[in-house]
Amino acid sequence: MSVSDEQRSASPSEYVGANAHAFGPGRHLRSRSKVLPEHARGHNRALVLQTLYHAGAMSRADLSRETGLTRVTISDLVAEFIADGIVIEMGVREAVGPGKPPILIDIDRFGHQIVGLDLSGPDAFTGAVLSLDGDVLERRAVPRPQSPDGEAAYAALRELAQTLVAASTQPLLGVGIGTPGVVRPDGLVLSSPNLGWTNFPLEEKLGVDLDLPVLARNDANAAVLAEYTFGDAKADFMLIKIGKGVGAGLITGSQPLLGSRFAAGEIGHVVVGTDGGPRCACGKDGCLEAWLSVSRLGAAIAAEPDTRDEILRDAGTRMAIAIAPIVAALDLSEVVLSGPADLLDGVLIDAAIETLHARTLEGVFEDVVVRLTHQEDIVLRGAAVMVLSGQLGVS
Repeated sequence: MSVSDEQRSASPSEYVGANAHAFGPGRHLRSRSKVLPEHARGHNRALVLQTLYHAGAMSRADLSRETGLTRVTISDLVAEFIADGIVIEMGVREAVGPGKPPILIDIDRFGHQIVGLDLSGPDAFTGAVLSLDGDVLERRAVPRPQSPDGEAAYAALRELAQTLVAASTQPLLGVGIGTPGVVRPDGLVLSSPNLGWTNFPLEEKLGVDLDLPVLARNDANAAVLAEYTFGDAKADFMLIKIGKGVGAGLITGSQPLLGSRFAAGEIGHVVVGTDGGPRCACGKDGCLEAWLSVSRLGAAIAAEPDTRDEILRDAGTRMAIAIAPIVAALDLSEVVLSGPADLLDGVLIDAAIETLHARTLEGVFEDVVVRLTHQEDIVLRGAAVMVLSGQLGVS
């Protein structure tokens, strides 16, 4: 993963004020596995890169103090990172006392890029070339196949990915994909009815076609990573992504929750109430997705514009009925919504908060927050986090 001088366009002078790229105290996804001696070096590598990514430029001595690793270990790891083109020396810190001023180092934030792909849109697959800080540098889109055709969906995705790889201007760290459906940790799509995929090896197939590292996850699980890394979320929260469908991603104790079937957060096809309701694409009546999806809300409001507030209030109430047991069972701090602000903000969220508080234990869950995300391109940015985590151990 080394990078030549000709490939790297950023000079140390571009890193003046580089701490503006820092994200504050390190917020890393906690691993459930015990760190064994044979894994210590990989753990130390991830710890150093995680610290630099979130804290920004610092000296080797600062890095040793922050991580608790010895200066010898830090020196060896930094030398390895510099040789691989992951870390760059940025020049010396301004001297504030006697002695030789220390050399500052940081992640080479301009030396690599990431391709992110979002397959959850109603009309198009979207993608972007992103910086290591999650900023969109180039954006592209291709039409989404209108019928569930697995081959056509993959062909459109491959075309988009190849276009973005060609548009990148620095070596690519990898490709991240957020897709609707149930996705195993190895990137096998177990089921994505809207795309026509069943037991489809998405990660493996696209990795071979692009000759690049590829990571694929459920779109809501990608979005929750973006909110955790780049947003204001706490260590225990649910993100509900509301678009063509409805799905959720969960983080508990700073750990993504996937579930035994890799289907944690698949709340869209939970039937809400016993009063029937709109027919869902899955064939059942009254699924949360049938009440809450953007297409359903838009169509219902267009048909009866005078009842807009009533429609949104009912949708917010039903959403809260579906998630109240989850909030209580996992003791979540907040629920974050991702979707069109003109539909979700205001009446819908107010109804959700009122119902959530009414249906959970008084005095315990009254401080649970329901809010809109401030993140734009949340799935694309989440795809970037997936690559950062998979390739560098950074989250």
